Amino acid sequence: MDVIEQIKTTLAAHPIVLFMKGTPQFPMCGFSSRTVQALKEAGAEFHAVNVLEDPEIRANLPRYSNWPTFPQLFIHGELIGGCDITLELQASGELERMVRDVARDRSE
Repeated sequence: MDVIEQIKTTLAAHPIVLFMKGTPQFPMCGFSSRTVQALKEAGAEFHAVNVLEDPEIRANLPRYSNWPTFPQLFIHGELIGGCDITLELQASGELERMVRDVARDRSE
C-alpha cells in the first residue's frame, strides 16, 4: 500500500486522527503537546500517529493535506488544522462541540 493510501485508510478508520510528533503520552514538541491537551480537555477519543516513527507519512502528509506543519488534526477525514487552530476552536467551545458530534455519530 502506498503512503497516500495508508493515510486515507487511517483517516477512514478513525473519526478523530492527530498526526503528531511523539505520542499523546510523550509528545516530542510543544505544539503537539498543546494539541493533545486541548483534545483531552474536550473529552476526545482520538487516534494518534507519530510522524517521527514514519518518515514516509511525515514527508507525504503535508502534500496530501496541503498543510506544511505538524501536528495535523483531522475529524471525519477532514483537515481541521494545526495547534493554533485547535487552540482557537478550544477557546471558542467549538472543539468540544465537534468532539461531542463525533461521539454522538458513533453511538447512532
